[in-house]
Amino acid sequence: MATSIRLTPEDEKRLESLVSRTGGTKDFYLREIIERGLEDLEDYFVAADVLNRLRSGSEKTYTASEARKKLALDD
Repeated sequence: MATSIRLTPEDEKRLESLVSRTGGTKDFYLREIIERGLEDLEDYFVAADVLNRLRSGSEKTYTASEARKKLALDD
Protein backbone atom coordinates (compact mmCIF):
# COMPACT_ATOMS: atom_id res chain seq x y z
CA MET A 1 0.00 0.00 0.00
CA ALA A 2 1.46 3.31 -1.02
CA THR A 3 1.24 6.05 1.56
CA SER A 4 2.77 9.50 1.60
CA ILE A 5 3.75 11.62 4.55
CA ARG A 6 5.19 15.07 4.92
CA LEU A 7 8.32 15.28 7.08
CA THR A 8 9.54 18.42 8.74
CA PRO A 9 12.75 19.76 7.20
CA GLU A 10 14.61 18.73 10.37
CA ASP A 11 13.34 15.14 10.20
CA GLU A 12 14.10 14.96 6.50
CA LYS A 13 17.69 16.05 7.18
CA ARG A 14 18.04 13.46 9.95
CA LEU A 15 16.72 10.73 7.66
CA GLU A 16 19.03 11.79 4.82
CA SER A 17 21.96 11.81 7.23
CA LEU A 18 21.12 8.31 8.44
CA VAL A 19 20.86 7.06 4.86
CA SER A 20 24.18 8.60 3.85
CA ARG A 21 25.99 7.30 6.97
CA THR A 22 24.70 3.75 6.73
CA GLY A 23 24.00 3.12 3.07
CA GLY A 24 20.44 2.02 3.90
CA THR A 25 17.43 3.29 2.03
CA LYS A 26 14.78 5.76 3.09
CA ASP A 27 12.13 3.09 2.56
CA PHE A 28 13.92 0.68 4.89
CA TYR A 29 14.29 3.22 7.70
CA LEU A 30 10.76 4.55 7.35
CA ARG A 31 9.37 1.00 7.56
CA GLU A 32 11.52 0.35 10.65
CA ILE A 33 10.36 3.57 12.29
CA ILE A 34 6.71 2.78 11.58
CA GLU A 35 6.94 -0.84 12.79
CA ARG A 36 8.71 0.10 16.01
CA GLY A 37 6.43 3.07 16.55
CA LEU A 38 3.33 0.93 16.06
CA GLU A 39 4.63 -1.60 18.59
CA ASP A 40 5.25 1.18 21.09
CA LEU A 41 1.79 2.69 20.54
CA GLU A 42 0.10 -0.69 20.86
CA ASP A 43 1.96 -1.34 24.11
CA TYR A 44 1.05 2.11 25.39
CA PHE A 45 -2.67 1.68 24.74
CA VAL A 46 -2.73 -1.79 26.31
CA ALA A 47 -0.99 -0.38 29.39
CA ALA A 48 -3.33 2.62 29.52
CA ASP A 49 -6.34 0.30 29.35
CA VAL A 50 -5.02 -1.82 32.23
CA LEU A 51 -4.28 1.32 34.26
CA ASN A 52 -7.85 2.54 33.72
CA ARG A 53 -9.20 -0.83 34.87
CA LEU A 54 -6.93 -0.74 37.93
CA ARG A 55 -8.08 2.77 38.81
CA SER A 56 -11.73 1.83 38.40
CA GLY A 57 -11.30 -1.27 40.54
CA SER A 58 -12.34 -3.67 37.78
CA GLU A 59 -8.88 -5.26 37.42
CA LYS A 60 -7.87 -7.90 39.98
CA THR A 61 -4.48 -7.44 41.59
CA TYR A 62 -2.34 -9.81 43.63
CA THR A 63 0.43 -9.37 46.14
CA ALA A 64 3.70 -11.11 45.31
CA SER A 65 2.90 -13.74 47.93
CA GLU A 66 -0.56 -14.37 46.46
CA ALA A 67 0.86 -14.65 42.95
CA ARG A 68 3.54 -17.11 44.03
CA LYS A 69 0.91 -19.24 45.77
CA LYS A 70 -1.57 -19.07 42.85
CA LEU A 71 1.18 -20.05 40.41
CA ALA A 72 2.52 -22.77 42.75
CA LEU A 73 6.01 -21.30 42.61
CA ASP A 74 6.87 -22.32 46.16
CA ASP A 75 5.94 -26.01 45.82
